Amino acid sequence: MLKTHGMISSMSRKGNCWDNSVAESFFGHLKTERVFFTNYKTREEARKDIVDYIEMFYNSRKRHSYLGYVSPMEFEKSRLLEKAT
Repeated sequence: MLKTHGMISSMSRKGNCWDNSVAESFFGHLKTERVFFTNYKTREEARKDIVDYIEMFYNSRKRHSYLGYVSPMEFEKSRLLEKAT
């Protein structure tokens, strides 16, 4: 299907973490900072907690080296200000 649309797969081989290092890093942080220390009673409880982690901490306060040690929210604000000027 990818060839039909002139696309190239971004994965090189099964199990190669370097193919998707950003996602691997995120899920590693999620597990060590939240999931490993929590016993969820229901899937809904887990879903709400994980959404809270992403929205209230990971995107708003956690600093990322890839973004120049600012949070994704701060990075987006600075990009919007740059575009406005």
